[in-house]
Amino acid sequence: MKRILGLLCLSIFVPVHAETFIIDAKHTLPIFEINHLGLSTQRGRFNETQGTIELDQKAKKGQVKFKIVTNSIDMGQPEWDAHMKSPDFFNTSQYPEVTFESTHFIFEGEVPVAAEGTLSLLGKSRPVHLSIQGFTCGENPIVKKPVCAANIETQIKRSDYGMTKYLPGISDEVHILVPVEAFRQDVIPQTAPE
Repeated sequence: MKRILGLLCLSIFVPVHAETFIIDAKHTLPIFEINHLGLSTQRGRFNETQGTIELDQKAKKGQVKFKIVTNSIDMGQPEWDAHMKSPDFFNTSQYPEVTFESTHFIFEGEVPVAAEGTLSLLGKSRPVHLSIQGFTCGENPIVKKPVCAANIETQIKRSDYGMTKYLPGISDEVHILVPVEAFRQDVIPQTAPE
């Protein structure tokens, strides 16, 4: 009995290890914005993503691995989609994925507010800084499962990755926004909520 009580007491004081979260692809759709001919801001998005997040808020550590399927690009118009998939831009037949892998997180208290890592696009890898806004964890009210969410922002120059077609008419600077929702790995719902 004493041994059991001792084990129970010990378990109370064992530090919480990193938890793994799986990206909810239905609610994690990256959006990008570019300036078009100095006239307007044009937006596109990607409809297929995969990824994992490991997070230990007590230890202030984490890691993200994230993949975008380039052929899922959606500009809202089939002809435009086809052009964006061509060698002029994402060259999806040769480069089917864009990937991001973090090197470390930046925390304020126990809340992640930024991440540093490597973005790989068109066969080139460059360091990027991600701003993490509105990070929160709780229970999804529909499926009653633990979920974490945030809004991610960054800005890159497409020329850094060799995407130079139509510069400077189509801006070099690309603003990227990614709303992220991720379920804890051990409680992933069979059907993602709407």
